[in-house]
Amino acid sequence: MQFQQLQYFVAVAETRHFTRAADLVHVAQPSLSQQIRALERELGADLFRRARGNITLTDAGEALLPLARRILADADTARQEVAELAQLRRGRVRLGATPSLCTGLLPDVLRTFHDSYPGIRLLIEESGSHDLVRELARGALDLALVVLPLPSPSPALTTVEVLREDLVVVSSPEGAASPRWGGRRSVRISDLEGERLVMFRHGYDLRELTVAACRSAGFEPDFAVEGGEMDAVLG
Repeated sequence: MQFQQLQYFVAVAETRHFTRAADLVHVAQPSLSQQIRALERELGADLFRRARGNITLTDAGEALLPLARRILADADTARQEVAELAQLRRGRVRLGATPSLCTGLLPDVLRTFHDSYPGIRLLIEESGSHDLVRELARGALDLALVVLPLPSPSPALTTVEVLREDLVVVSSPEGAASPRWGGRRSVRISDLEGERLVMFRHGYDLRELTVAACRSAGFEPDFAVEGGEMDAVLG
């Protein structure tokens, strides 16, 4: 059974005339009649009683008509739904991002996107890069803003570099004014040896980058507090 055959059948059922039905669906009348006969052969039953100037539905035709209308209506709905998604009038985007990007980059970006596409529902998941890449690979996210390089590269994922940021040290004003720092505005990684640091939980690439940088400088970082999200760590 072909979709087009159902269109022709409904047109004949509504006009009760093969020629007018052919005009309605923009097809030659012989082609329409041929498709109706093919549909009847497939169903094993006549759909119309054909008398000169009088086309009526058989019992089989009466049974098929509401089903055919429903199928055609569902197809129209499907086309409209897909068109709205394709034109970004409706839909959903599941976006993952690291906490630093959620507080710094995302608010303005999401506001601009929402102003342009108000029908798109935005779902934001905040987590570390390791967790976000895992969620992305299993299809739980559509895209994610993470720290490169990927912790575990996947052939199913594509990466695009968006921006670069410097990794900095944050301290209280009292700590920055201590004799050890001497009011300097820049420090070396090696200057952190022996300092008690506050660090993100496992799963954050910033943590792994910091640990790797300290080890490259020849020491193991000393963490006084571990396990917070970005706001908690800064606090």
